[in-house]
Amino acid sequence: MTTATPQVAIIMGSRSDWPTMKHAADALDRLGVAWEARVVSAHRTPQRLFDFATGARAAGYKVIIAGAGGAAHLPGMAASMTELPVLGVPVESKALKGMDSLLSIAQMPGGVPVATLAIGEPGAKNAGILAAQILALSDAVLAGRLTAFREAQTEAVHETVED
Repeated sequence: MTTATPQVAIIMGSRSDWPTMKHAADALDRLGVAWEARVVSAHRTPQRLFDFATGARAAGYKVIIAGAGGAAHLPGMAASMTELPVLGVPVESKALKGMDSLLSIAQMPGGVPVATLAIGEPGAKNAGILAAQILALSDAVLAGRLTAFREAQTEAVHETVED
């Protein structure tokens, strides 16, 4: 995490979600975006969720990345209580390999949007990048770092199959 005031909150339903959600934090670190991570369970800590979501804007956050597995109500419940953009990351579950998480997050009712990413690590990584893209709309310096990131990513792809 950088030392600046966090603009991105990374929330998850359980500490066991951190190995997945850490990929969002890593992407934000690479792009120089300050973040803070918290465990906020929609089912086990509903008051914590309420306090966090209703106070997120006042706390200075601009984007929320919410990861959850199974029933995965955290992203949608957070979105229902804040005007901030919420990026939902379906954490892979044991029973249904994350399909339950994906559908729980993606099937939001009209009027309560959650931007739903891919299941697991790729979704968490992309959530970090997408959060940075949202912030870059009003931050030219961050936009430059994103451009450099994308150019480096392109340059890293070889044109041939030989080593």
